[in-house]
Amino acid sequence: MATPSTAPTAPAPEPILEVRGLVKHYPLTRGVVFRKQIGAVKAVDGVDFVLGRGETLGIVGESGCGKSTVARLLCHLEQPTAGEIRYRGEDITKLSGKALKAVRRNIQMVFQDPYTSLNPRMTVGDIIGEPYEIHPEVAPKGDRRRRVQELLDVVGLNPEYVNRYPHQFSGGQRQRIGIARGLALRPEIIVADEPVSALDVSVQAQVINLMERLQAEFDLSYVFIAHDLSVVRHISDRVAVMYLGRIVETGTDEQIYEHATHPYTQALLSAVPVPDPQARERRERIVLSGDVPSPADIPSGCRFRTRCFKAQERCAVEVPLLAVPEEFRHTGGPAAHDSACHFAAERQAVRPKGREQAGEHKGTREPEGREGREEAGRPEPRDADGHNATNAS
Repeated sequence: MATPSTAPTAPAPEPILEVRGLVKHYPLTRGVVFRKQIGAVKAVDGVDFVLGRGETLGIVGESGCGKSTVARLLCHLEQPTAGEIRYRGEDITKLSGKALKAVRRNIQMVFQDPYTSLNPRMTVGDIIGEPYEIHPEVAPKGDRRRRVQELLDVVGLNPEYVNRYPHQFSGGQRQRIGIARGLALRPEIIVADEPVSALDVSVQAQVINLMERLQAEFDLSYVFIAHDLSVVRHISDRVAVMYLGRIVETGTDEQIYEHATHPYTQALLSAVPVPDPQARERRERIVLSGDVPSPADIPSGCRFRTRCFKAQERCAVEVPLLAVPEEFRHTGGPAAHDSACHFAAERQAVRPKGREQAGEHKGTREPEGREGREEAGRPEPRDADGHNATNAS
């Protein structure tokens, strides 16, 4: 029997950031004078991933799944409860003082909201040049204005805008200022926490193209956090899908978007609007039931089981490991990637022509259009952030 041939794969990039067992729990307390801990909000509950040099890792998931908490932990804006964050082999969670300050110079952040992340009382020159006040060894004091003007030019803004204030710029221009501030210290890693979610679609494309150009020019590594699946696919080399504080599936963009094996990832992808009308008519949708459980009261076993259409008794007692599913381990195909599911399997999102118009689940096909869903008594499909997918632009 002939074995399937596999195309040679490119060598993995040199690891620059390694995250192992990252945990962040926020205590829940009772009492005023004598406080007693009665529980914890498990915002991040055991996250593992590796970021390669010059690589973009996209992290997607619903609101409240822990994406932004991971971003703050990577920049050491929060102290983790447990776990390791290794930058070039050194665990930065154990650092403090000058050693931590040196590492922070190489790991910078671009914030989500371009309106509140810039101080309205500071000029653009002061905002972009502030990192030089903290790290004066990067730029001599007499050379800082020139450096700031160079950064404005790099991100596509007029260098003469150096004396303007944030309120004089549009949202897209403000985000470019935020990116320039992140580039000021010439970092190796930029953590971008939903950098385009507050922008119009056309401006989103401009900012994404800018980030891709800067990555090639400055050899940057990105951790790109977003809830827009199409944006993440456009910019990412690898994608990690988070649910309730943990990564449930990870792989290359092709493995996640074309060969997803975790039911949660499949549900997210089924809610993405399809531009092709014919493909839209033949698409199988997965509408999840129930709400996301509270991170203060996470279900036993698999944390997705309360909403999963594949859930069985095993899911309630055994926590699935994030690993390549057994049935795909020896195939070498695109489905052979890490997935935290006991019953991981590929699922065809679009039915081939001529197939009987019947869905896989409970023998019914999800009706298309608002009227069909209302007749079936089912809710509107939602994207990864809980917004109405049918009204997405």
